[in-house]
Amino acid sequence: MLPLRFKSTDPIPERHWSSRELLTLICSSAAMAERVYPSQPPTETPRSSVSSAEAILPVRKPFPEPGTHVIHVPDGTVEVAKPRKWRRRCCLCLLCSGAFVFVLAVTVGILFLAFRPRIPRYTIDGVSVSSFDLSAFTVDPVFAVTVVADNRRNKRVGVYYRDGSEITAVYDGLTLCEGSWPTFYHPPRNETRFVTELRGSGIRLTAAMQSALVAAQRQGKVPLEVNVAVPVRIKFGAIRSWTIKVRVRCEVTLDGLRENAVVIDRRCRVKVKIFG
Repeated sequence: MLPLRFKSTDPIPERHWSSRELLTLICSSAAMAERVYPSQPPTETPRSSVSSAEAILPVRKPFPEPGTHVIHVPDGTVEVAKPRKWRRRCCLCLLCSGAFVFVLAVTVGILFLAFRPRIPRYTIDGVSVSSFDLSAFTVDPVFAVTVVADNRRNKRVGVYYRDGSEITAVYDGLTLCEGSWPTFYHPPRNETRFVTELRGSGIRLTAAMQSALVAAQRQGKVPLEVNVAVPVRIKFGAIRSWTIKVRVRCEVTLDGLRENAVVIDRRCRVKVKIFG
């Protein structure tokens, strides 16, 4: 079939297609498209050999053998913890404390070697008792205790007696009266005698204790205990120590609970607490 050629000036002739021709043309166009772009057959999904229940369950790891430990190390770089500041401060405090204790021990040793301090001697020289009615179960006794402090053994060491002291008179574990130690400076090579007053109020005696006191009064041997606790500071030349606790325990026997009683027997022991 030869192509028809028309001049540009001639009008294009119109052609009327019949329904049969149109159907033939559409079928031929579809056949040509199928040849040029063939359709891919649908791919079948391969059947899984594992059931769905088995696919959902996670894979279990084997258990470690008995007597072994499993350590899980996280992935990535392991960071090393830096030393904390408080550890450095703690070490510094320990070093400073050790240095302070060492210097203090050396200083105390030098002072003791240079001054040779001795503990003063303390004795109870007399006791005067008043307002002690042995016929009553409730008493308000007053004791006037004469104390002798002897510091003659120290040539260059003095003692400062400070506030906060306590003196008690005790009979069979019962405190009858109490008072305080006077505050003063006790120079070296010196003996000081003073009188301190002890008072008690509303002291209740048991029947057994009252009977024992009456019997001791008749025999002329009344045992008492005088306890002293006094804070002091030691003077080494121009240097003063920190506060030291001195405790004195004196066991005395009087000829009776009366004024100007005679001390028949006395024994005193001294304890010094250097720290605290």
